[in-house]
Amino acid sequence: MARDTVETHFTQAIATLKGGAARDPGRPVREGTSLTGEQCRTLFQRQLDSRLLDIAARWLREQDEGFYTIGSAGHEGNAAVAAALRPGDPALLHYRSGAFYLTRSEQAGRLPEQGIRDVLMGLAAAADEPIAGGRHKVFGHPDLAIIPQTSTIASHLPRAVGVAFAIERGRALGVPTPWADDAITVCSFGDASVNHATALTGFNTAAYATHQGQALPILFVCEDNGIGISVRTPKGWVAASARRPGIEYFAADGCDLADAYDTAIRAVQHVRANRSPAFLHLSTVRLMGHAGSDVESAYRTAREIRADVERDPLLATARLLVEAGLVTPDELLMQYESSREHVLRIALETTRSPRLGSAKEIMEPLAPRRPEMIARISPVAAEASVRERAFAGSLPEAEKPLTLSQAINRTLTDALAVYPEMMVFGEDVAKKGGVYGVTRGLQKRFGGGRVFDTHLDEQSILGLALGSGVSKLLPVPEIQYLAYLHNALDQLRGEASTLSFFSQGAYRNPLVVRVAGYAYQKGFGGHFHNDNAIGALRDIPGLVIASPSRPDDAAAMLRTCLAAARTEGSVCVYLEPIALYHTKDLFEEGDGGWLAPYAPPSRWPETHVPIGRARSYGDGRDLTIVTFGNGLRMSLRAAVRLTQEGYGCRVLDLRWLAPLPVEDLVRAAELTGKVLIADETRHTGGVSEGIVAELMDAGFSGQVGRVTSADSFIPLGEAASHVLMSEEEIEQAARKLLG
Repeated sequence: MARDTVETHFTQAIATLKGGAARDPGRPVREGTSLTGEQCRTLFQRQLDSRLLDIAARWLREQDEGFYTIGSAGHEGNAAVAAALRPGDPALLHYRSGAFYLTRSEQAGRLPEQGIRDVLMGLAAAADEPIAGGRHKVFGHPDLAIIPQTSTIASHLPRAVGVAFAIERGRALGVPTPWADDAITVCSFGDASVNHATALTGFNTAAYATHQGQALPILFVCEDNGIGISVRTPKGWVAASARRPGIEYFAADGCDLADAYDTAIRAVQHVRANRSPAFLHLSTVRLMGHAGSDVESAYRTAREIRADVERDPLLATARLLVEAGLVTPDELLMQYESSREHVLRIALETTRSPRLGSAKEIMEPLAPRRPEMIARISPVAAEASVRERAFAGSLPEAEKPLTLSQAINRTLTDALAVYPEMMVFGEDVAKKGGVYGVTRGLQKRFGGGRVFDTHLDEQSILGLALGSGVSKLLPVPEIQYLAYLHNALDQLRGEASTLSFFSQGAYRNPLVVRVAGYAYQKGFGGHFHNDNAIGALRDIPGLVIASPSRPDDAAAMLRTCLAAARTEGSVCVYLEPIALYHTKDLFEEGDGGWLAPYAPPSRWPETHVPIGRARSYGDGRDLTIVTFGNGLRMSLRAAVRLTQEGYGCRVLDLRWLAPLPVEDLVRAAELTGKVLIADETRHTGGVSEGIVAELMDAGFSGQVGRVTSADSFIPLGEAASHVLMSEEEIEQAARKLLG
């Protein structure tokens, strides 16, 4: 294949290098560094292999056999960072981390060829690539403590902070994690990423923790090549934005392997010894453009491109070796050509590897479901003596019937008693017990290590959860209001739900996100506190969305979500209707129709609610009302009035909004031939659209109507009633369908 400018310049420049007096390979490669000649020689080979992988990526693309050309050329100095770390330190890597990956692979005792083959298999979308299995090109491996990243820029930083948090919290709780007690977390990113909101969340959370005296062993590594695709990063901006209280700042020339290594060693030692964050700022260059399709000359001058080529880190390391008398220019050229031929030969072999061949095969790791396992784990309760202590001698099954809020509280208590790795956290959940009292008393019973307040940032809350989940803890974060979740939606979409998919289940983030949601709060509200938009959640592949309405369902469904998270690594969003938290009555004041007793553990198996199973009320044959959330109470009230007039109605509570209970839905629809959907979410993009589509796909030929809320944000006060679905509208629509 033809050689581009960077490759030609490298090989030509090698021939001009002047050798120095021979040094002992066991001694520093130059004065003033701790990098030995032998280390330099090893790391140069990893840098060289990384560069050749970039060349192979473009050759594969030319043959239509490769599908990813964002390379690491110019960033090969990150090999020094890998060398400064231990192979068991968890790493979340920038997409230009080829040399880091190859170095970590060799550190772990693997043959150099294995790391090379890993990357090439990813480039070629080969089904037997060891981490993503052909689903994407990522740096990651089940045995290398490299957690694969496929996210938008910097969105992995909150998770990385969460991993660092989990190292310390797991040790404090006596709960094992995959990481050593003195491990540190490393995450790398580009200079443009420091401006991203999620990056700022990561930095701020780390600084916030340090300010409070909390241990947080994380090394942020910014590989600063001065440009984000085509937009220049102002000189001095990264250094200025990186310097903040609580985060130690280190800077090095990432094109100088010795300087990068020495500085990385100091940064790593600081984080490991002090258990506090550091920011390592590596000055790098970007060679060969942003990606294979990038025409740099459209936005960079020839002089700028040439200046970067002159700073080529591969050439700089070669110069170190030659000037130390450890190798001659001719030997380097022979090494280069031999390695080039070797990498391209492996690249050719990867083109013959099988690729993913069906939707089923592709989606297999997306959302594993083993109902029998979940059913077996879900009813697990703590020993009687442990439950007695957790509930201070007053067991919930001996209480009077409970409200929705109380049922959730008691279930969280039971779960915390049986799962030592479980943590409940969020805004105001500790001493206050949450805005609505749902977590009241939990911190007093289980301590601040397991039930604690976070600062007010939804991205950091979910980031802590994701890092804890991938570290084998069981996080149950609370998002105070549904509207607030949208501030951090990509932490669910781009981070949580992709991890199992792009690692074939090797890495998972079990997660149950409790969200106070929906509308109908009386005397309180407005857009941010009364929100009925969940379309963005239902669009996330593999996400489980639970929507309990009644206290007994709330307890059983929360146990199911926790079990699914523990057994399958499921990512669950548990939507709690605020307006029903403290509701007691169904038809008239004092009837207690919305209360339910708390089932004792002996009854948990029979009350288990599988994911994707609905609940039916009534046995009428004239009309099925399909609903969920606040709609259940309204629909039941309307159905009773219709029944009193001689109509036979049944009400189907979906309970799960993803996956929808399609089997139960279709069966209930066919029993009556007429379906009314009472959907409190919006007319456009709401749940009802999915229900109608499922009925059509199933061949349902009966009549279908729907009542929804308007396509509007929700205003304050009584004005909300004009845009929200009402009980009267449900009854009117039902009469219309009944004729």
